[in-house]
Amino acid sequence: MRSEKEMLDLILGVAQKDERVRAVYMNGSRTNPHAPKDILRDYDIVYVVTETSSFLEEENWIHVFGELLMMQEPDKNDRAIGMDMDFTRSYTYLMLFTDGNRIDLRIETKESMLERYAHDTLTMPLLDKDNCLPALPAPTNTDYWVKKPTEPLYLGCCNEFWWCLQNVAKGIWRDELPYAKQMFEQVIRPRLHEMIAWWVGIQNDFQVSLGKMEKYMKAYLPETYWEMYKQTYSDSDYENMWNSVRTACELFRILAKDVAAHFRYPYNIQDDTNMTKYLTHIRDLP
Repeated sequence: MRSEKEMLDLILGVAQKDERVRAVYMNGSRTNPHAPKDILRDYDIVYVVTETSSFLEEENWIHVFGELLMMQEPDKNDRAIGMDMDFTRSYTYLMLFTDGNRIDLRIETKESMLERYAHDTLTMPLLDKDNCLPALPAPTNTDYWVKKPTEPLYLGCCNEFWWCLQNVAKGIWRDELPYAKQMFEQVIRPRLHEMIAWWVGIQNDFQVSLGKMEKYMKAYLPETYWEMYKQTYSDSDYENMWNSVRTACELFRILAKDVAAHFRYPYNIQDDTNMTKYLTHIRDLP
């Protein structure tokens, strides 16, 4: 696998030689001082260009970055299904190379850059031929820190968690596996993740990020809670699914009470008690 120095030298070398490229900047995990450093981090790169059409006309120009294993062009895919995409302003290439490196490259005009450049605090300028990139402070992940919940947000999370568990239960009892699994993963788990994030935020004075899709969660949960969290994942066996639901309820209850106590918000123990009884009732039905 090519090293970080080799990749950045290549990315900047291509930009230096191409008069159409006027500036280069990077964002994402490689600019985040708090992100774990490993060889699989993507290179999230933006080329600020004079125009995009000549790049799009020469489809093979991206091969300068290496031998492709696979590529995705999300803008092209979106336009193909009817979305209104303006290729004259920006275009994105997601490239995975045979050596394991990945570059997510967006080409964009100066006008497009000026609209979005300062909106991401994890932005680092790499090259600026015309001094067109606005001045920015050093990259920081503060925009991604866990935010404190308002009381309505907290109460809504609890209500949604307990209310929608009935749908998981009915799906299991009816032998509707896709429905039950998706209701749990797409509705219940996101509420559990919200509560976990708030609890972690409290422990860290809300100066921490759990990363995209809470990928850094393990580093911030005590071992006992992490073990409980792992048990909320199950296979397609309904008995195992019931056990994962029960564990999710236990973990949510513990964390939700802690969050409520910290902010002096009310925790609706009646919803908790009633839905727990309901789940037991449905589980015991013939």
